[in-house]
Amino acid sequence: MSLKISRILHAGYVFENDGTSIAFDPIVENPFSRNCHAFPSVRFELEQVRSLRLDAVFISHLHDDHLSLDSLDQFDRATPIYLYCVFDELFAMIRALGFAQVHRLQVDLPVQVGSIEIIARRALDDDVDSLFQVRAAGLNVLNVVDSWIGPETIAQLAAYAPWDMVLWPFQTMREIAVIAPSRAGMDTGPVELPDDWLPQLRALAPRYIVPSSCQFVQEDWSWYNHAMFPVSYRQFAQDIGAALPDAQILRLDPSTSVLLDCESLTPAAPLPWVIPVGPQDVDFDYRPGLIPPATADIARRFAPLSEADAALVLDFCREGLLQRYRDMELAEDSYFQAPRLWRLSLYGHDGAATVLHYRTHGDQIALLEQTDESPGWTTEVPLVKCHAALVLGESLTSMYMRINDHAFDEATQALLDEADIVDDPLIRCLFNDAIGAYQAAQLQRLLARPAEKSATR
Repeated sequence: MSLKISRILHAGYVFENDGTSIAFDPIVENPFSRNCHAFPSVRFELEQVRSLRLDAVFISHLHDDHLSLDSLDQFDRATPIYLYCVFDELFAMIRALGFAQVHRLQVDLPVQVGSIEIIARRALDDDVDSLFQVRAAGLNVLNVVDSWIGPETIAQLAAYAPWDMVLWPFQTMREIAVIAPSRAGMDTGPVELPDDWLPQLRALAPRYIVPSSCQFVQEDWSWYNHAMFPVSYRQFAQDIGAALPDAQILRLDPSTSVLLDCESLTPAAPLPWVIPVGPQDVDFDYRPGLIPPATADIARRFAPLSEADAALVLDFCREGLLQRYRDMELAEDSYFQAPRLWRLSLYGHDGAATVLHYRTHGDQIALLEQTDESPGWTTEVPLVKCHAALVLGESLTSMYMRINDHAFDEATQALLDEADIVDDPLIRCLFNDAIGAYQAAQLQRLLARPAEKSATR
């Protein structure tokens, strides 16, 4: 017997065996997560998606590029949903969308769906992530999703070696570097794979390795496309292939399917509802040393906000942000435990900035009318992106936020070199307590549809 494995997009797959069909982290949107554009590009035949009768959907964690209610909205409401998540709110949202069978996954507890067994395994950040062991047709497949694996879990998984296939998250995204390029600096030499990848893959000893996850880029004009994704498919195949000569590196683009059995792997009919668009043999183009454009120039790329939406953002920054800041607990070693002057610059569609100054000290904050004092911390962001984070649940990864892109004096710079970038006040006020904010905004919009468009399928 064989196991059919098909790539949807990013971390999304369909597994089929002996009449059983399940999907993992299905995303059927392009773009998804606001501005993640499929790479290589695809479109979806949503009428065909709506006609699918999957035996189950498994979701590895709550991040919006894995759990999207807009994508789940396309699936039959009788489909059982299995989610790994520690927050009850996400289960309630999926049920509110109309799914009656919504189950919480437990680490190491097998779930049998027809002929396929799925076991959620513990990720390094087990408050957020999980990975999946899939067993069917006498085969063992490890879907690492985009998790990191800790030493205890790798020892547990190594006991099953050799694995038949491992879906390995091959991209090391530089999310922090792109929001603080002045501090992080861009690499000027060859990119090296993380130190633990090769020992872990050797311990798993897979027959086939699929470079998985991170199958997207930002907008065509975005400098992130050359700064956030340092590992190419080509480098992954070369480096991993050299280290594991007995393994075959297999690239699966969206819609591509294979039949895996105990002895071989052969091509299979592609998913008919995932339609490739344009060239598919594309690769990431990382450019070390790239100088990022000014935030003002990035802001000009976006359509202007309405007066009401712009006022909502400015009201938040002048009032709501202050209360959120005071309500949050500040880490004892935070840079902001000492008195600081924070400068926030909000760039409109015309490239002009609204500049606000705040005096912070511990969990206290005050908005200043004006000051000539040099800032001790700076934050820049397009006004439209601040609105998207507030109203639409947009994530930090696509905010085009720029932190401490300023010429500080030597003493201040020395302190900043030891500070944590994500201690930024705007990041904390927008995201620290925003569990499921993206899905909540989706749900509100989906439930507000006219009745004839939201009938339960």
